[in-house]
Amino acid sequence: MAPALNSTSSILIVGAGTWGCSTALHLARRGYKNVTVLDPHPVPSPIAAGNDINKIMEHRESKDSETDPKSIAFTTCSRAALKGWKTDPVFQPYFHETGAIVSGHTPALIEHIKESEIDPSIGTFEKLETADEFRRTMPAGVLTGEFTGWKGWFNKTGAGWIHAKKAMFSAFTEAKRLGVTFVTGPPQGNTVSLVYENGDVIGAKTADGTIHRADHTILSAGAGSDRLLDFKKQLRPTAWTLCHIKMTPEEAKMYRNLPVLFNIAKGFFMEPDEDKHELKICDEHPGYCNFVADPEHGGETRSIPFAKHQIPLEAEARARDFLRDTMPHLATRPLAFARICWDADTPDRAFLIDRHPDHPSLLVAVGGSGNGAMQMPTIGGFISDALEGKLQKELKDVVRWRPETAVDRDWKDTQDRFGGPNKVMDFQKIGEDEWTRIEEGKSRL
Repeated sequence: MAPALNSTSSILIVGAGTWGCSTALHLARRGYKNVTVLDPHPVPSPIAAGNDINKIMEHRESKDSETDPKSIAFTTCSRAALKGWKTDPVFQPYFHETGAIVSGHTPALIEHIKESEIDPSIGTFEKLETADEFRRTMPAGVLTGEFTGWKGWFNKTGAGWIHAKKAMFSAFTEAKRLGVTFVTGPPQGNTVSLVYENGDVIGAKTADGTIHRADHTILSAGAGSDRLLDFKKQLRPTAWTLCHIKMTPEEAKMYRNLPVLFNIAKGFFMEPDEDKHELKICDEHPGYCNFVADPEHGGETRSIPFAKHQIPLEAEARARDFLRDTMPHLATRPLAFARICWDADTPDRAFLIDRHPDHPSLLVAVGGSGNGAMQMPTIGGFISDALEGKLQKELKDVVRWRPETAVDRDWKDTQDRFGGPNKVMDFQKIGEDEWTRIEEGKSRL
């Protein structure tokens, strides 16, 4: 049995990323007085997936939203998140409800969208079937491409983008104001292990040798969580690739308040960042892993995250291919910034939020599976509910500890993602001379 939980209980959160900051905020709002958060980097961490100028935020109903338990759970979370983005003063300034376009460029991809991604009968979808119809969703001169074979659906409400980095820092600032203690930076915030006593987790040890004892520990370290606990193959650290193109101030104004344009096998872009006037482009693919023999797990091959502010040249080529289809006038612009972005996939891409079956004082809150940042305003509330033992049933059954789903797991499963070579790629196969060499801020128009 877990220790009793009350307002004076000591609660330790390992990880100050999107979910860690959200959880700290919600616990503080609920009156918990003794909450501490550890992270190896100051907030916002340079390796946190949520440390990004923008992320897609979209709540839409699919055909499975009322019948499939996983879809019901995700719809419940995204519906709550949308309300949070619109009404919570900590997050509301960072949500831009500009709409979002989901699209494909082959008959198979288009059929997949109709069958799995959307229900055009629910919501405010506008079908896009010609290049002119795509172009008319944005000001003249933005979409100059031919859109060969493309078809899409434009969702005008409940969708757009979030400034993830600013929102995460806002949550951190408010949690700190409400009394949460953040211990960040090396070595004092760098968790090297969980600490066990009598079979239970009683806190965490940091690189400076300090043992942070707590009545309850929440492990929410994103892709790094797999390094601190045996998840029975339920987590696969997976990375995606992003890059920025420098725009002029005049261009940045023209590109303001644009809908998100997402092709499920080519990539996506959102409006330029207002601070640096940089346009972010992501190439779409099933993800990269970093498969190495892990000495901490008997030489077992595992995907181990690492930080890098460059991307493989093949990823840059895919991003430019997306631009040639959509905005060819930008396709040869130099890159101003690039990085790899890690998340953790569960076998079924549902979140993993549950008390550990063997360590009752430990709650795991992981498995964003590519959809974690958009949940920022409210995911901490659901995590707090799980800590308090009152998570609603439609979520609890889906996000439970479920190692049976990872038996004989195929680490190279594409998990219903498309693009690139249509397979999971391995950073170990990218040579040293096959990465970009971008000097941040050195891009010139």
